[in-house]
Amino acid sequence: MNRSAVSTRVASPNPRQTTPPRVLPWIAALLTMTFWASSFVVIRDAGEVFSPGPMALLRGASAAVVLSVWMLFRRPRFPSGKVVWLILALWGVAWFSAYVVVLNAAERSIDAGTASMIVNIAPLIIAVFAGLVLGEGLPKRLLIGIFVSLLGIAMITAASFNGFFTVGGLVLSLVAAVLYAACVLLQKHFLSGEDSVTVTWMGILIGALVSLIFAPGLIDEVAAAPIELTLQVVYLGVVPTAIAFNLWGYALKFLPAGLLSSSSLLVPAIVVVMAWIILGEVPPPLAAVGGVLCLAGASAAIGPQIMRALRRSPAQV
Repeated sequence: MNRSAVSTRVASPNPRQTTPPRVLPWIAALLTMTFWASSFVVIRDAGEVFSPGPMALLRGASAAVVLSVWMLFRRPRFPSGKVVWLILALWGVAWFSAYVVVLNAAERSIDAGTASMIVNIAPLIIAVFAGLVLGEGLPKRLLIGIFVSLLGIAMITAASFNGFFTVGGLVLSLVAAVLYAACVLLQKHFLSGEDSVTVTWMGILIGALVSLIFAPGLIDEVAAAPIELTLQVVYLGVVPTAIAFNLWGYALKFLPAGLLSSSSLLVPAIVVVMAWIILGEVPPPLAAVGGVLCLAGASAAIGPQIMRALRRSPAQV
């Protein structure tokens, strides 16, 4: 065999190694949405016993312990560079401490459905910012899908509204939406090139350490809470946090931030179905229609990309 032939074979890339996965990031994203939706069902019970700060600490500490044990068997690949570490610290505090506490507090001052509707403005913020600043573009299908889903979320909110509303709760929900959007954009722009598992572990660990200021309250509340509600908060740390945020970080490495974030518009519809199956809460007709609109809007926004991924050859999933 001549040298040019050898050179050609060496230079030819292996598609399995160089082609980004197409199906797996979407599977990770859909699992993330399901796990995040389950957290709303759990918080509905645990939030009656645990206050915002202590719940955030127990959730974050549970996630940090699980991931730290995992890291004993998986060698972490730490980021390099002071700027990345600074962004990682800021992201960890904002995403895994501030956002969780603010959202928990919002749902004590405003109807949970209304809080969810306001927080779900975040995917729109992310899509617009990522399209204009990060160069991801603003496809009409994506924007239409987001607006249709937001209409569905508004219908679910109207169906479940119980009249509990304060200006403080509205402000806190808006702050939560901004924190959500900012953290996703920070992760995509500065951290998605790093090892996603290590980044998620460090972010959760930083958030848990900052939340230690709520330790005295947590001790008192755990002592007074039924064991099953304490275990529910531990579940929030293990599944919707430790597992789901690792899946989210993996998906964000390969998918545009605006497009991926629009998949979170599925969450309210999934919550309606879970509450129906698990809690026996039959959704009102308006909420059922809203859930269908959420699914339709999310399908319009992300459906074509998922279908293209499914049509990809098995070697490239």
